[in-house]
Order: sequence, then structure tokens, then C-alpha cells
Amino acid sequence: PNLHTTPTNQVKSQLIMGLEIRIPKSDRAKRAVEKRAPKLIENGKKTLILQGTKTSNMLNNVLTELYHLKRGSAIRYTRKNDNIRPFENGGETSLEFYSLKTDCSLFVYGAHSKKRPNNLVLGRTYDHHIYDLVEVGVENFKSMKDFSYDKKLAPRVGSKPFFAFIGEGFESVEELKHLKEVLLELFRGEVIENLNLSGVDRVYVCTATSSNTVFFTHCALRLKRSGKVVPRMELVEVGPSMDLVVRRHRLPNEGLTKQAMRKSIDPHKKKPKNVKSDFEGVRGRVYIPDQE
Repeated sequence: PNLHTTPTNQVKSQLIMGLEIRIPKSDRAKRAVEKRAPKLIENGKKTLILQGTKTSNMLNNVLTELYHLKRGSAIRYTRKNDNIRPFENGGETSLEFYSLKTDCSLFVYGAHSKKRPNNLVLGRTYDHHIYDLVEVGVENFKSMKDFSYDKKLAPRVGSKPFFAFIGEGFESVEELKHLKEVLLELFRGEVIENLNLSGVDRVYVCTATSSNTVFFTHCALRLKRSGKVVPRMELVEVGPSMDLVVRRHRLPNEGLTKQAMRKSIDPHKKKPKNVKSDFEGVRGRVYIPDQE
């Protein structure tokens, strides 16, 4: 091709470092590009749920119920994926491609084998590249259908959950600390400032039964009279519940963590006058008018 020719208005493309960057033409495409653009306050994180070459019936039920718990903020792929191996070099390419395609920054990958039966890999991505990974085995799974309760207590879509982490292992064991971070990121939903008490109708209870095993269960909250402003709460188990046995985990490197935790500066925010901040703290200068 002749590199000295300028692109026409019909193509509307730019050639930068040998890559063709297409400019959106329709308003719908422009809105989609703006939605994925970097923001000071990011959108709620979506979760990609997918499976490997072989899965068991129990693992399929686990993936389905995780999808129902995150309804509205999750995407489920039911086809088998042969070339996804999160902990191996080169086995993350397809996973990162699906993350970019669906704009999901969290993922749950299920696979079943003789060496690692009923295996779940929970992970996060940064800039659509693998950030960290936690691999757990699912045992003693009980579905939502195995619990009997009043259907009025069923958690509503879009409600905010509580989290209860019971056990010293979440503060002392590195694997459980990492699992706690990933579970919080996976189920907390959008970050909000104000919360209505009626919108809090469920709780995730995680109990560290050993140094590598966590009992995970989902409960509904029943509000009862207490004679005070704050009502008394009772827990009703609604499922699912399971034991999560930590098998492998991979932490992000320090450079990637610093890059992911970096906060952007709002260009529209006005800088306060006569205020300086240094190692001594924040100092302000006050001007006093001449006294008569």
C-alpha cells in the first residue's frame, strides 16, 4: 500500500504504529465507546462465568447459582473452552480476550478433572489482563432447592449484602486473606455512599474451619421488633452453601498493584487557595486585615 496517500472520509481511520484505529460512526457506537472509556468513578464491576472442557453436575449447579446471585451484573458462557488454563503460561489469552469482549473485570472459571475435582478459579483483571487468581475446590455443596423457607424472605435483585468473616485465619493465613479479598470483590456489587435499611436483606457468612477450608453460606435477614430504633435481625439460611478448599493462589506483583491502586486527579476540581500539604501535614495561610 502507498503510505503517502491520505485516508478518505469514508474510512475515517488513523494509522498509528501500524495499527488501524477505527472511529465510531453511529451514535450508538459512540455511546458504547464512551461507556468503556476510563472514568474517575468507574462503573460497577461485571463478572464473567464460564467453564472448561469437562465439568460435573455439581459444578454446573454451582456456576448456575452464582450467576443467579449476581443477576444483572454477570455474563454466563455455557460452551466448553478447551484452551483456558489460568495458572499456565499461554493459557490466559482466551480468558483475557473474553474479559475484553464482555467488559468484565471479574471471572469465575469452573473445570473438573481427576487431579482437581470440582475446581473453581476466582480471579480479577486489570486493564483486561489477569491481576490475581484463587483456586478452590467445592465440597459438600447444597443448592437453593435444598432449603425450605418462606419465599417472602428470598433476597431481591439489586439488594446490598452484608459480609461476615468468622475465624482468625482471615487475618493470619495468607491464602484465606487473599480469598477474603476476592470474595468481597465478587459479591459486593456497586460501591455506594448511602444505604436504606430495607435494601439490606441478605448476608454471606464465611467461616474458616481450618487453615485452607472456608464454609460459605448465604442467609436471608429477617427483621423483628426489638423495642428500639434498630430492629433485631435473625438469619435464615436460603443457600447455596458449600465448603471452599483453597488449592492454589497467585498474588499480583508490586508494580501492578501500585498501578491498579493509583488514584486519578479530578481536573475539574478547584485547588484550594492558601493551603499546602507536606510531610508535616496540611497547612493553611490566613490573611488578617489591618487593624484600625
